[in-house]
Amino acid sequence: MAIELTKEEIADIIPSLRRYFREELELEISEMRAKFLLNYFLKGAECSPSCARRAECLPSAQIAPFAYNQGVKDAESYFRGRVEDLSGTCFEPALTWWLKKRK
Repeated sequence: MAIELTKEEIADIIPSLRRYFREELELEISEMRAKFLLNYFLKGAECSPSCARRAECLPSAQIAPFAYNQGVKDAESYFRGRVEDLSGTCFEPALTWWLKKRK
């Protein structure tokens, strides 16, 4: 499953990428290059329909699947832990009215 970002999220990420390059790598990159970099991380290389190497350049996610798959593993682990203790978490004793009445 591809990671899709909204226009607002992209607008938030691009300045952060540019700042990282400027402050950590001492490189200035344009907004367009930052968008290309983000696109590469999320979707992989893309080229135009007229590109001679089109078969090699078709979109294929590069880095995002690592984060996505780890997120799925983390969610699975979390929910398995909750399901293993489901009866302890959700158990409600029956016929307790008389026990409560005696007190």
